[in-house]
Amino acid sequence: MSLHEKMEQAKSFIEEKLAGKKPTIGLILGSGLGVLGDEIEDATAIPYSDIPGFPTSTVAGHKGQLVIGSLEGKTVVAMQGRFHFYEGYPMELVTLPVRVMKAIGVEKLIVTNAAGGINESFKAGDLMLIRDHINQFGTNPLIGPNDDALGVRFPDMSQAYSKELFSLAKDVATENGVHVQEGVYVGTTGPSYETPAEVRMLRVLGGDAVGMSTVPEVVIARHSDIDVLGISCISNMAAGILDQPLTHDEVMETTEQVKADFLKLVKAIVHRM
Repeated sequence: MSLHEKMEQAKSFIEEKLAGKKPTIGLILGSGLGVLGDEIEDATAIPYSDIPGFPTSTVAGHKGQLVIGSLEGKTVVAMQGRFHFYEGYPMELVTLPVRVMKAIGVEKLIVTNAAGGINESFKAGDLMLIRDHINQFGTNPLIGPNDDALGVRFPDMSQAYSKELFSLAKDVATENGVHVQEGVYVGTTGPSYETPAEVRMLRVLGGDAVGMSTVPEVVIARHSDIDVLGISCISNMAAGILDQPLTHDEVMETTEQVKADFLKLVKAIVHRM
């Protein structure tokens, strides 16, 4: 089955459940950040396991469902949990939900993640607006034959993250008293955390935060002509900055502590989109 056929099959299944809802804003909620999906009103929740062609999310902190409904007066579709390359899924499946979002009407995407801080002026619990990214996956989700119906062969990534949405998010953060950092996100395969030497290398390359997601989804969003806003929760400082081991439990604890600011910020952004 072709990618286009998989996308159409998933689209048809989801639309049957929507009772006329037409989401224009997509949300991808990273580790520990799925709480935003619980804020969606008049919600229809669809487990990934029910959607044709979708894999299942296997990571702690990811509910593994699509939630469609109303948030701040806008119709949204949210992924409570995402798929990762390190789970063993091919890039086509990791990014299939973004294709399906486009197919059901999404024009703008807010992608979130938990990330390790590379910039030494950051601290755990900071929220970082993503200005740009560096792809360290060693691959690209667009490798292979291109379907011209889905996007151009060589998509422009000079504005991978929308300057307009970035500016809007900064204004909203100021208006709501939410302190935000800004910077460059580095996407790596994982699942092991980086070594101190790798973190030093990524800092030299210009990275401010590092994580194991987001980049493939953003590439496909831009290929699909979806405008993107990216937000990282700095869940810990990356290896070698503080003399302590890194654990997924720490990621979950930090995102729990920052959830009030995260909810306030993202809901206010959606309200203005």
